[in-house]
Amino acid sequence: MAHELQQQHAETAPIIVERAAASLPQTAQTAYFTITGRVLITMLVGEVTTEVQAQATTLQWVANPTVGADVTITSAGLDATGDTVGTLYGVTGTLASQIDIRASGVLAPSELMASPGLLLAAGTLDLKTVASSTGGTKWTIHYVPLDSNSTVVTA
Repeated sequence: MAHELQQQHAETAPIIVERAAASLPQTAQTAYFTITGRVLITMLVGEVTTEVQAQATTLQWVANPTVGADVTITSAGLDATGDTVGTLYGVTGTLASQIDIRASGVLAPSELMASPGLLLAAGTLDLKTVASSTGGTKWTIHYVPLDSNSTVVTA
């Protein structure tokens, strides 16, 4: 029984993928993660690594499936204008919500992915900006594969 519980936990424990710090996309939708199969996203957290330019800069996450139409996960967008190094971003997991932001470097559990998370099909998870602004972020995603060969890797 104990062995079965350990095996079950190992199969449902989130896998962590970190995307290295990079400059913001420039008025574009850019693939940040590639998804194979179906996965359950349990957490998506970002951090500003280079201060964002002090001009209107909005960030959105878009699910771009291989089959079907794009779905904007964070339709309200995040006003990242002038965000400083160390600012944290959290995605709540509620479709059409905004990305939560905390300049203090602390995110509350309510500002992170709601249980059980977001189910995404094969394709890419894209970060979209609506301005060409300087600045950089790094992102970490936690996921659980739903199919035996499902993966998430950096794009």
